[in-house]
Amino acid sequence: MQQPKFKRILLKLSGEALMGEAGFGIDASVLEVFAGEVRQIRELGVEVGIVIGGGNIYRGIQAVSEGIEKVTGDYMGMLATVINALALQNALEQKKVDTRLQTAIKMEQVAEPFIRRRAMRHLEKSRVVIFGAGTGNPYFTTDSAAALRAIEINADALVMAKNGVDGIYDADPRLVPTAQRYTTVTYSEVHQRKLRVMDLTAITLCQENRLPILVFDMNVPGNLMKLVTGEDIGTLVTADAEAA
Repeated sequence: MQQPKFKRILLKLSGEALMGEAGFGIDASVLEVFAGEVRQIRELGVEVGIVIGGGNIYRGIQAVSEGIEKVTGDYMGMLATVINALALQNALEQKKVDTRLQTAIKMEQVAEPFIRRRAMRHLEKSRVVIFGAGTGNPYFTTDSAAALRAIEINADALVMAKNGVDGIYDADPRLVPTAQRYTTVTYSEVHQRKLRVMDLTAITLCQENRLPILVFDMNVPGNLMKLVTGEDIGTLVTADAEAA
């Protein structure tokens, strides 16, 4: 059996990835594939926390353009992440994966409130823990929520699952065919080169806590398993390129 490189990870999924070809909402077939990928690494013994975005349903940026106050729009976006988290929890449980959903905004009829010690205990008991509603505060993205939760649960790495992009490039590969993918890059290089990994708050949190970030394409079946077993896919963001 393959041996995992990490004991515990925080997996960040984008809401847009759940749309599939639909362009909006949740594609059940995509959800099933993602649940299967998570089940595989859980069976390998990896403890898994998940943060999921809500861009397939609603975005705070979109709200502002539509005349909705920024804070209100951000709270609407947080609720959208809970819808996605519930859908993912259901998909995982259909695959017999023991799962808990914790939210940063209290809604105890559908989820536990986020309590760090309880989340840690769930992980130790081999349960997948999904963290919904971002940080619970406006002006913070789900990238920031992922970095924060990863640090709080003492994850070995923050795993950023991208939608159709297999790592970090020196330019947008969808617009520039000659764009080159980085295998390893440091936090400082991310800042200096203005690489689009995640928002600055999130990358700074990871840098200050020396939390490695792995960026890969979740849409390729088997990629998550390859990543956690140490295969050279995607891009590693680390404090020291030589130590990677």
